[in-house]
Amino acid sequence: MNEARNLPWLARRMPAGVHELILVDGRSVDDTISVARELWPQVRVLTQTRRGKGNALACGFHAAAGDLIVMIDADGSMDPGEIPYFVAALEAGADYVKGSRFISGGGSSDITRVRALGNQALNRLTNWAHKSAFTDLCYGYNAFWTRILPVLGLDQGSPDESSQERFWGDGFEVETMINIRAQASGLRIAEVPSYESTRLHGRSNLNAVSDGLRVLRTIAVEYQASRRGQAAGAPRATRLVARQAARPTGLPAIPTQPAAASPQSAVPAKPAAVPAKPAAVPVLPTSAPNAPAFPLSEGTPA
Repeated sequence: MNEARNLPWLARRMPAGVHELILVDGRSVDDTISVARELWPQVRVLTQTRRGKGNALACGFHAAAGDLIVMIDADGSMDPGEIPYFVAALEAGADYVKGSRFISGGGSSDITRVRALGNQALNRLTNWAHKSAFTDLCYGYNAFWTRILPVLGLDQGSPDESSQERFWGDGFEVETMINIRAQASGLRIAEVPSYESTRLHGRSNLNAVSDGLRVLRTIAVEYQASRRGQAAGAPRATRLVARQAARPTGLPAIPTQPAAASPQSAVPAKPAAVPAKPAAVPVLPTSAPNAPAFPLSEGTPA
C-alpha cells in the first residue's frame, strides 16, 4: 500500500526470468498501481478483498499461476536479488523455504532491540510448542511450491466482502500462521539467510505490541488446533529446519551488512539473470512419510 516510490528500486533488483509478478494493492492513494504497470507492463494488479497483510498475501497466493511462489514486501526492506537462493532450496527438495535474519549470512539494519527480543521469545515459544527449529519466526520473506497452498489454509475472501472487515490471519500474524502450519503438516522446510534493510520510503504499519500479541495468540490457537488433530488420530509430524548457512556454489554472496551508502542514495545494479541451479546443493532431511496435515481452524472475525 502506497509503495510508488519504492517500486523502482525493486525493479532494478528483480532477477530476470521471473515468470509472473502479482501486486496486491491495499487501496493505495498514491501512484503505486500506475508506477507498477510502467515498470512491469505484464504485472497482475489485484485489490485485496479485506484489509491487512495476511489477506493481501492470501489474495496473491490464490491468484498465482506458477509452480512456486515467493512472497516479498514492496517497501525495499527485502532484496529481490535473493530470490534465486529461495528457488535453489526449493529445487533441492524443500517444500517451504524461510528467509532468516539470524543465521550466518543474514542480518538486519531495521529490527529494533525490542522487536528482536520479542521475536526471540515468540520464536522459542513456537519451537517448544510445535517441536520446530525456526530461527526467525516473524520474517516474511518466504517461498513455497504452489501445490502446498491447501495445507496453509488461507482464506482470500471475495470481492463482495467489506474492505474494512478483518479475519484472523489477515494481519501481521500471517507469517507465524504459515510457518506453524507448514511445520505441523510435515512439510520439508529449509531456511536460507536473508538481509533486511530499512524501509526506503514511507512508514510501516507494524505495531510491535499489538501485532506481537496477535502472534502470541496465533501460536496458542495453532497449538490447540494441532492437539485436536492428535486427538482425532492424526499425529503431528516432527520436523527440524534445515539451515543453509552457506550459499550454494555458483550463487553470488549476499552482504552481511548494508552498503556504505544508504539505499536512498545508492541503488544496487539489477542482476543480469537468475543464476543457474548449482550442480550440487545441500541435501535436505526428509520428513516423516505420509505425514497427515492437522485440521486447520476456520477463519473467524478478529
